Amino acid sequence: MNNTPEIKLGIVAVSRDCFPNSLSENRRKAVVKAYDGEIYECPIIVENEIDMMNALEDLKKAECDALVVYLGNFGPETEETLLVKYFDGPCMVVAAAEETGDDLVGGRGDAYCGVLNASYNLKLRNLHAYIPEYPVGDAEDVAAMIKDFVPVATAVVAVKNLKIISFGPRPTNFLACNAPIKQLYNLGVEIEENSELDLFEAFNKHAGDERIPAVVEDMAKELGEGNLKPEILPKLAQYEITLLDWIEAHKGSRKYVTLTGKCWPAFQTQFGFVPCYVNSRLTKMGIPVSCEVDIYGTLSEFIGTVVSKDTVTLLDINNTVPKDMYESEIKGKFDYTLKDTFMGFHCGNTASTKLAFCSMKYQMIMARTLPEEVTQGTLEGDIVPGDITFYRLQSTSDAKLRGYIAEGEVLPVATRSFGSIGIFAIPEMGRFYRHVLVEKNYPHHGAVAFGHFGKPLFEVFKMLGVEVDEIGYNQPKGVRYPTENPWG
Repeated sequence: MNNTPEIKLGIVAVSRDCFPNSLSENRRKAVVKAYDGEIYECPIIVENEIDMMNALEDLKKAECDALVVYLGNFGPETEETLLVKYFDGPCMVVAAAEETGDDLVGGRGDAYCGVLNASYNLKLRNLHAYIPEYPVGDAEDVAAMIKDFVPVATAVVAVKNLKIISFGPRPTNFLACNAPIKQLYNLGVEIEENSELDLFEAFNKHAGDERIPAVVEDMAKELGEGNLKPEILPKLAQYEITLLDWIEAHKGSRKYVTLTGKCWPAFQTQFGFVPCYVNSRLTKMGIPVSCEVDIYGTLSEFIGTVVSKDTVTLLDINNTVPKDMYESEIKGKFDYTLKDTFMGFHCGNTASTKLAFCSMKYQMIMARTLPEEVTQGTLEGDIVPGDITFYRLQSTSDAKLRGYIAEGEVLPVATRSFGSIGIFAIPEMGRFYRHVLVEKNYPHHGAVAFGHFGKPLFEVFKMLGVEVDEIGYNQPKGVRYPTENPWG
């Protein structure tokens, strides 16, 4: 299943009628030539509303998913913002710099000025357009800006074509993962909520499915020497096939799907295993599956999957690093304080490709209250060291959309623990934990992308309608949070 989009970009040049439209046309052509990628060049220069409507029709015929509105000169503020309003997809507004000091009379375009009018008109119309940090440049500069726009636009397109399928209510004492679904509809996301009984019935109907042996073989190959519970693989394969069939039967009009399910406590006693490993395999396929019916968790994972073009995971912001462990294995070797570090953990849902080593085991926490044999199915191992981005998009209890983003790394330090787990380090994490995560009432689940993707994620959140002051991040030392005590 292809679960993430490949978008087609279009570019339209606009021109104010008292400026030569050749400025916009020639500069547009230069941008397209400089851009290292596929982009559809709309031949229509937009000077008035008729041009605007014709350009939109041309872009529709070309099947463009995202649009670059290019101010080759000052630009007509009404028509250029109407392009953003009526184009069915994310839009970027960017402008041309002047090329040479030898042509500042007939060849001066004043697009630096035009961006100001464009931004004001966008605000008047309540439109969200992507505007780069410095939105004016020559052809090579603009081509680089467009490159930055692609992952942002792709994520927005993906979200607006997404269905989240859930099974069961949140477990008892997990109200933290419960949030109103109103904001999902505002984002364009559809949600299908099902009972665990629906899933259990579908699972039982897959007993003896002829595809099970092939999936078991694939699982055994993936696990290698870590295949410590071979007896449970047929049930896990049956469950994986059940979920994939459910997706195909239920995605309906939507192009992309994510899942979330209630994975304890009755799941183990009725299904006879835990779903962690299967969740990891689907996530590796590009179909994120969050634990504990964390609807906004799986949405966050999906956004990270699209932006990073890689497998992500969902972890508890779980436990502190012991002082003795910090002193012996981190202090002096890495430039982090004890409060910058923590352990990210989940029972066994992280894909094998994101673990330094892995093995199939039983769920130790669940086995404290349940028979061990029904808790098999976790994928345990230390998470691969390297750069990460910890982030989350979330609705508050009163249906307000907010999010956080923090870049850091997984340290190459053995965890000495269980589950899918790693030692994370984020600069100024202690303050971020208190004044963003705790202060803003975020749940304990965070999505993890493997690499630094703060820049595109920030723009995605903005494009999805999150107010800038509702996007938390780890403030550098010396920059105080509004709720931080000035006296420490």
